Amino acid sequence: MPAPETRYDRRLAEILVHATEVFCKKGYEGASMRDLSRESGMSLAGLYYYFESKERLLYLIQKHTFATIVQRLKTRLDGISDGEQRVRIFILNHLEYFLANQAAMKVLSHEAEVLKNGFASEVAAIKREYYRICVGLLEDLKRERGLHFSTRIAVLSLFGMMNWIYTWHNPRVDAEAESIAGEMGDIFLRGVMASGKTRKER
Repeated sequence: MPAPETRYDRRLAEILVHATEVFCKKGYEGASMRDLSRESGMSLAGLYYYFESKERLLYLIQKHTFATIVQRLKTRLDGISDGEQRVRIFILNHLEYFLANQAAMKVLSHEAEVLKNGFASEVAAIKREYYRICVGLLEDLKRERGLHFSTRIAVLSLFGMMNWIYTWHNPRVDAEAESIAGEMGDIFLRGVMASGKTRKER
């Protein structure tokens, strides 16, 4: 059972939202703690009470984002055994979060190499877990359907399809996450299934 959310936790979450907006607008290097103070309505002293540095803010944004995506995915996959359906759940989970949190996604995509030392390694560990989950889903699909294709190329191609949606998605003309995930899933799965069967026959 999760621990009850404290006032500190709620305030921390609010500051992270404001910090994400500032980093999204100005970039990590261009943003200052004073900018973050103005955006959040908190004094500099108050801000430093929660975060000793701008880097820690970026670390917490990245950690929270990836941990949330992974946890939601695990919950959705629980009890689902069909390989294709599990891949489609992965795609939907990813796109739903990206479209609902576009500022955070822009920050993550543009500032991926900023973190150093312990901060970087901790976030990298969560990213590796997420990557390994996707690898496992495609390996399961290959075994289930008797397919033969490069899992690495397929996984990286899938992330390439999904990760840049924030650069082109226009809510006025584009569909919502569920519809896009369905179409993207069709394109991806038809591709790997056709490729996998062709390679097996060679």
